[in-house]
Amino acid sequence: MLRDIVLEQIDHHETRPVPFTLGYEESVGQRLDAYYGGPEWRQRLIPYVIRIPVVDLMMWEPIDERYSRDVFGGIWRLDQRPYHLETPPLSAPSFDGFAFPRPERFIRPEKMAEARRICEQNRDSFLIASVGWGIWEKCWTLRGFENALMDVVAEPDFFAELVDRLVELYVALVGYVADLPTDAIMFGDDWGHQKGVMLGPERWRRFLKPRWARVYEAVHARGKIAVTHCCGSIAEIMPDIVDIGLDVLESVQPEATGMNPYELKRKYGDKITFWGGLGSQSTIPFGTPEEIRNETQRLRSEMARGGGYILAPAKALQPETPTANAVAVVEAFTSPE
Repeated sequence: MLRDIVLEQIDHHETRPVPFTLGYEESVGQRLDAYYGGPEWRQRLIPYVIRIPVVDLMMWEPIDERYSRDVFGGIWRLDQRPYHLETPPLSAPSFDGFAFPRPERFIRPEKMAEARRICEQNRDSFLIASVGWGIWEKCWTLRGFENALMDVVAEPDFFAELVDRLVELYVALVGYVADLPTDAIMFGDDWGHQKGVMLGPERWRRFLKPRWARVYEAVHARGKIAVTHCCGSIAEIMPDIVDIGLDVLESVQPEATGMNPYELKRKYGDKITFWGGLGSQSTIPFGTPEEIRNETQRLRSEMARGGGYILAPAKALQPETPTANAVAVVEAFTSPE
């Protein structure tokens, strides 16, 4: 079973083949359809891993053609990329007059029924229930990005209460999501920017480390594997991430400071599984097709040695990816090893 191959990697046992995932923006998919003369190429993407979106922590409701309101009360402009938070729901570092939505609000029966249907139809794959936005990301969507950064320094008691309230929400959501017949529960929380940890390693350890430890503990208590997507440079806190029990780290953005995947593998490869590593800011958009093939082969060979690896681009193939390079990725990923 495909699922067994992924589980072997997460248990740090080598496998051949090495499992992979390959996401792509639909505009890239359409260009690949044109190149291959139809969508049949998509059937070559073996579904080792299926990620099922279960919890929507935004639940945007349209205000007009440009603006939407999230479930917490924030006003967003969604007609451009990236989305822009126009008005945060907490304009000041205070909870006066503000009520957190109850966890049940995020558990939609139709969403859960659809997730169960997908699980039933894909029993052979490694299945992940995706919860979406993470604790730090929810902090800044509640306060605004600059305000959240200032709160960490100027309003530490308020910030600590904010993350504590969010942890209670996340632990409750784990309880609901864990009832699905999936192998893992996945979160997304971008802790890093291109050169380091957004909050700095010490403040990350103070405010986020113990809270994420609680969430991962709740995941493990329900017999699930803990997966987190995180972009940026988090090399400074890798020992902490391992320490709090994260099983799989997704993205592994090689261009960010200290995030050379081969160095990460050397230091931590027996303790955590890496998922990603093919450069979405370098090799994929700017490399040659030959360089893409060579780097894919090196990732398969070196990162999967001893297990603990799932091959993937650091990000889904982006619109700026040249068609020839997108083809090279597809061919490299799907060719026999």
